[in-house]
Amino acid sequence: MRIYISSDIEGVAGVVDGEQGRPGNAEHERARRLMTQEVNAAIAGAAEGGATEILVNDSHGPMRNLIIEDIDSRARLISGKPKPVSMMEGLSSDYAGVFALGYHARAGSHGILAHTINGFAFARITVNGTDFGESGLYGGYAGELGVPVILFSGDDCLKAEVSPLFVGAEIVEVKRVIMNTAAESMTPKAAREAIKAGAARAVARAKEIKPFRVLPPINVRVELNSVPLADLMSLMPGNERTAPRAVSFTAGSMRMVIRTLNTMSAMSFMLR
Repeated sequence: MRIYISSDIEGVAGVVDGEQGRPGNAEHERARRLMTQEVNAAIAGAAEGGATEILVNDSHGPMRNLIIEDIDSRARLISGKPKPVSMMEGLSSDYAGVFALGYHARAGSHGILAHTINGFAFARITVNGTDFGESGLYGGYAGELGVPVILFSGDDCLKAEVSPLFVGAEIVEVKRVIMNTAAESMTPKAAREAIKAGAARAVARAKEIKPFRVLPPINVRVELNSVPLADLMSLMPGNERTAPRAVSFTAGSMRMVIRTLNTMSAMSFMLR
């Protein structure tokens, strides 16, 4: 049984500030160790639940956060960027399930460090009229391949966001939101124990959990954080300017949605 792990950092126990997600400082070094330990807990739980092959994708920021020399040797690791499907690179239809570890709530929500793909650029993303965060976007891509997301870990706002979409998935709540950069968190040890147990349950129940699917045509509306950003995004072929700070496009697959949004994210760096 093959299990895929996409690992972000904002939803890791003890992570509450943007500095912890930015390389080049002591806080990030500490946070990436916590991130690595939560991934190892998930690997151990997956193996206990019956997984025979595990692929981990470093899915935060520069995507060079996980400490490869400390990763459980039962897994392989994808790191670096750009990648064609970013947070789900390497996933294929022969995986039994996806773990979305350390994930966070969508832009505009109350969650810890909440954003969608690029906090500088994107204020809100809707897919067929429904607000989507990274969980919906990348979980929808997994569903397109016929693979269910069977485990999430993160804060209580993430739990509220994903529960209606990913019915039956195990959700490990490692912290509760106080404000955008303040939380009541489990200790790292307790979080790892909870993640390991949740991972084992998720793998054992993988066949019961249905993929989350987004049916085409897929209509995407992107609200930007400024008019100049919308000016820039309106130049991209396929985008239609629909408001002073918004563009829209239609795609035939979630793979194309993800690639389009990540191209827009990369373009935004022109205006930083």
